[in-house]
Amino acid sequence: MHPGTAASGGALRSPWAHVTQVAAALAAGMGVGRFVYTPILPLMHAQAGLSAGAGADLATGNYAGYLAGALLGILLPRAVRSPAVLRGSLLVLTATLAAMPETHATAAWLCLRVIAGAASALVFVIAVSSLQSNLRDHPAHLHGWAFGGVGAGIALSGLLVMVLRAAADWRAAWWASAVLAALLAAASWNLRTATPPPPARTRDEGRRTHRWFAALFASYTLEGVGYIIAGTFLVAAIEQSSPGWAGSGAWVLVGLAAVPSSALWLWLGRRLSRPGLLLAALVVQAVGIALPGVSRGLAAALASALLFGATFLGVATVALAVGAHLRFPRSVALLTAGYSVGQILGPPAAAPLLHHDYRQALILAAVVVLGAAVAAVVLRAGFPHDMPGPEHPAAEP
Repeated sequence: MHPGTAASGGALRSPWAHVTQVAAALAAGMGVGRFVYTPILPLMHAQAGLSAGAGADLATGNYAGYLAGALLGILLPRAVRSPAVLRGSLLVLTATLAAMPETHATAAWLCLRVIAGAASALVFVIAVSSLQSNLRDHPAHLHGWAFGGVGAGIALSGLLVMVLRAAADWRAAWWASAVLAALLAAASWNLRTATPPPPARTRDEGRRTHRWFAALFASYTLEGVGYIIAGTFLVAAIEQSSPGWAGSGAWVLVGLAAVPSSALWLWLGRRLSRPGLLLAALVVQAVGIALPGVSRGLAAALASALLFGATFLGVATVALAVGAHLRFPRSVALLTAGYSVGQILGPPAAAPLLHHDYRQALILAAVVVLGAAVAAVVLRAGFPHDMPGPEHPAAEP
């Protein structure tokens, strides 16, 4: 048997070992590969001469790459089940992080962030598909802890940057993040990828869920717009009105709050309506994003970080769980594609508001997330909680 597929047959020896590998992949691909840019951005503004507009362009480029990777997962389903694609994506992602300090050209940075975005999306889709395929019949909290890997990656990379900013510069921060991504990639190297999906449902069954999936898709796409504005500019916004360490510290708090959040939201999903939970998470997130925009000071910054960290992974987990419950074909890749379209639209929409500070951009983000909550209200109307056929919905984030 090919070593890359050795883990794709037979029963799992340890569900928790699989959770750990998925968490490591998500920590590398998302927590570090995508989100380390947030705490490094203020350093690049101060030390590398990066303007606010160029910073938004780099963020947009990363999200465009993310969309490309998500679309690849839709067009080439076999790639989502390929250990070689997972490993290649992790290697490429790590290389782009290491290459960022090797140039001062904005165009080169943009190319690197586009490539990193595509690699991140492939890692995410492969890891989540693996989770749904291999832990379908296991308790929901296992899936939640796997998603917590994103938060762990954010916390680790944020702590790394917070320590380095006192003793080194922006280049050292990128190099250190590449080392961290490499270590996490090694921990996920032998991840068991997804198995081929079961036969497709009939057309009648597919039509039954189209309405609700459309509302879910709209809500998750709008969430992509609002969340990414906050995810990109939150640290810079906090550092404008709080002590120098507060921005990086708040980002570490975002990651720490995110680690248990998915497990908590999935636990609640076993007892409450998942569309209702999605609505609640979006409203709470909107409040958290708006706080630094309407109130200056350390207390508002830390409260914002806590609420944002506790909800952004929860929204993703619940949304993907709803997609799986609706049994919509390739729901993970489709929702990820919509999310990434939203992320592409977010930074350009916020760019005209960045001339003086980041507060207006955060208010815009909060309003858009409230729009996602309105779509979640539509999703709740007549939602088919009891789907026909065998299912273990709580274990399908």
